[in-house]
Amino acid sequence: MRLFIALDIDDAIRERITRFMEGVSGFAPEARWVRAESLHVTLKFIGERPDDSVGAIKQTVAKVKSDKFELSFRGYGFFPTPRSARVFWVGMEAGPELSRLAAAVDEATAASGIEKEKHVYNPHLTLARGGHGSGAPGRQKSDRSNNNFQKLQERLPAIAAPEFGTMTAREFFLYRSELMRGGARYMKIERFPLGE
Repeated sequence: MRLFIALDIDDAIRERITRFMEGVSGFAPEARWVRAESLHVTLKFIGERPDDSVGAIKQTVAKVKSDKFELSFRGYGFFPTPRSARVFWVGMEAGPELSRLAAAVDEATAASGIEKEKHVYNPHLTLARGGHGSGAPGRQKSDRSNNNFQKLQERLPAIAAPEFGTMTAREFFLYRSELMRGGARYMKIERFPLGE
């Protein structure tokens, strides 16, 4: 099964981001837009794992300790660059707690035999994918100029920089991802509280 670990976002923030996507998605009709219910803040992408590995992952991740923390969502951008954009994203601001939580989750999953991250943690919410390859922020060999987001990039400067809101992160989840027609569907399979 395909697994990842992430924070969910508050419904009010999800609603504001949904309205923003509805307002701009027509400027990038070739892009693959994320369904609003799928928005999340990835802490660790695990990938395909055998079903019998889930128990060990739950046990090691349950040991991760972190305080609750504030997380603000604002602005937008493109990965890896506007000219060769593969991903259109919403930015976020948080104190050091978010990066520390991602690092602790990475350490915990490594204890279950999952490869550690090679890149610096770069939190964001993916709104749309417009290129080939992964949604990872860094440049890749396959990156090349594309115009999937060109019209959107021309229109965005006329829109005030969006402020989507602030939430308190109180928990994170182990998710299962099922690839389906029309995009992936995510199911929470375990909850891990923060600040307990």
